[in-house]
Amino acid sequence: MRSLSLLAEPATLVWIQVGFAFVVGAMIGSFLNVVVYRLPRMLERQWQEECAHLRDEPVASQATYNLATPGSACPHCGHAIRWFENIPMLSFALLRGCCNHCGASISGRYPLVEGFTALLSAFTVWHFGANAMGLAALLLVWSLIALAFIDADTQLLPDNITLPLLWMGLLWNLAGGFVPLEDAVIGAVAGYLVLWLVYHVFKLVTGKEGMGYGDFKLLAALGAWLGWGLLPVIILASSVVGAVIGTAMIALAGHDRAKPLPFGPYLALGGLIALFWGNVIVQTYLQP
Repeated sequence: MRSLSLLAEPATLVWIQVGFAFVVGAMIGSFLNVVVYRLPRMLERQWQEECAHLRDEPVASQATYNLATPGSACPHCGHAIRWFENIPMLSFALLRGCCNHCGASISGRYPLVEGFTALLSAFTVWHFGANAMGLAALLLVWSLIALAFIDADTQLLPDNITLPLLWMGLLWNLAGGFVPLEDAVIGAVAGYLVLWLVYHVFKLVTGKEGMGYGDFKLLAALGAWLGWGLLPVIILASSVVGAVIGTAMIALAGHDRAKPLPFGPYLALGGLIALFWGNVIVQTYLQP
């Protein structure tokens, strides 16, 4: 449901704000592509160095590798990506999905993330308005997109994102955000404990680990942002979507049943559903 402040604004201004959010979202999506690809590799380097220190072994010298360095380049030929080859979505279309230097195919995932982030950013501003509420919602949306794609690729939900996301949710609600601070604190605690209990019960019954600790932290972060009252919506939505997609992957794509599916993307999708429509869902359910 669109906010009252947004409804009160002239339609032209609203669409200007939404269009601006689309453009900014596309640029953020381009940056998220970098985060999704590089952050797991940065963490792997860090873990290797820490293990070397623990074993009292020399740490091999490596070139600087972070979100800014080195610059973007073609993974096939090393061609440095110039600014006009890196315009979100547009460059991919103009280059017809191929490197301008060697002609190798560029993954369609890049414009997908950019386009998805642009559309979701525009919808977020349309839904909440171009205000503090909308900006906070955008930070949550962008974080969930990054986490979903990282987990889909690596089955990893980095603390570098989940923990700051949790604290940002608490601070936002301390400032009078989406829910009262008490609801946010209970939501963070309950979100963590619910999946923690599911994990240990499943392990006790089957002897296997059904999910990782990153899932606990992600649900705790969503509870910190949206409050304990929307945790059932998040869990139900993520479970239903996960069951449907998982069944489809096994039946249609031949996915190996023994290979675990990451739960993070479904939690992120459940969080998005709760962010935009959670209160409507709860109110509809509670109506006599």
